[in-house]
Amino acid sequence: MSTHSASRRADPEGIATTPSAAADGAPPDLDLEQVGAFAQQVGMMLAGGATAAMMVVGDRVGLYAALAGSGPVTPAELAATTGTAERYVREWLSQQAAVGIVRHDPATGTFTLPAEHAAVLASDDSPAAMIGAAPLVTGLHRRTDELAEAFRTGRGVPWSEQDPTVFESIERFFRVGYRNSLLSEWVPALDGLADRLHAGATVVDVGCGRGAPLLLLAEAFPTSRFVGYDVHEGSVEVARRRAEEAGLADRVRFDVGDAHGFADRDVDVVTYFDAFHDLGDPVGAAAHARRALADDGRLVLVEPRAADDLATTLATVPMAPISFAASTFLCTANSLSQPVGLALGSQAGEGRLAEVLHEAGFGSVRRAAENDFNMVLEAKV
Repeated sequence: MSTHSASRRADPEGIATTPSAAADGAPPDLDLEQVGAFAQQVGMMLAGGATAAMMVVGDRVGLYAALAGSGPVTPAELAATTGTAERYVREWLSQQAAVGIVRHDPATGTFTLPAEHAAVLASDDSPAAMIGAAPLVTGLHRRTDELAEAFRTGRGVPWSEQDPTVFESIERFFRVGYRNSLLSEWVPALDGLADRLHAGATVVDVGCGRGAPLLLLAEAFPTSRFVGYDVHEGSVEVARRRAEEAGLADRVRFDVGDAHGFADRDVDVVTYFDAFHDLGDPVGAAAHARRALADDGRLVLVEPRAADDLATTLATVPMAPISFAASTFLCTANSLSQPVGLALGSQAGEGRLAEVLHEAGFGSVRRAAENDFNMVLEAKV
């Protein structure tokens, strides 16, 4: 059907007429095919949001882990394996089949999680794991009222006021990328850093959260000393517990502190892992890091991958839809809650970040590495 014919209909006497706003509640030249296509697109978006909630439930009660490698199972069998109620499990499996996560065999009434899907959803230990991101989406939903009010007032939303599932999700999802790339790709890309860490270096990580990247570095480089700072006391407590459990507390210290207040000096490396763009005053923070560094030290930023302009980011960054959503709820809102409130956002791009670092007194800034989710910038005086 052509665009022209899609926007017309026959009246009772057989005369083609254009739909009116009064008759249809729509502008007279509305392309109904495009309306229908976009309505389907929105339906898929809504299905995605609903599915994220279902993914969190499946993760929480162990359904994905039980399905991984089990072969075809009935709802009753899966419920028995996981100690859950069959009626809930049946409904959950039906929704997962509707969106293509599991496969349904109507002849046997069984459901199967393909191995390729299990690699993404069944375990945080998989290099392809993305299940850790699902709680982030549900956490955003729980703060929609607060964000709507922030839109009206222009005020920020501090990190500490986010839903606790956000803290869990940030650690789980980003830890996969750090485990995949930090030691094998990023450290080797930073000239001479591996040798320095093997010899014994001092590393300060700002915005350390629950400490995942710092603990990975500490395990790999036993002669170096590591300190992590974060303003969120709850995350620091978890990081300390993680260090104790890993037997690293003698070389890794986590303290509550901000980007402008730590007293460490002659530091070999200051790092920010997916945290620099959250700062209200990143110029001041980078300047403080520069003063803390030894003469031959370096600042390392691990930032979400983004281009220097919106059009290129939208065209080339697969995670842009969720990155901009998270940036609106978390990163921009957090920055606006702090003094200065520069609000870089998570998709600031290398060019804008380099401007900030140059303004803070760093002479050279280069992109040392990147993967599908992150880029690594190195700054030296």
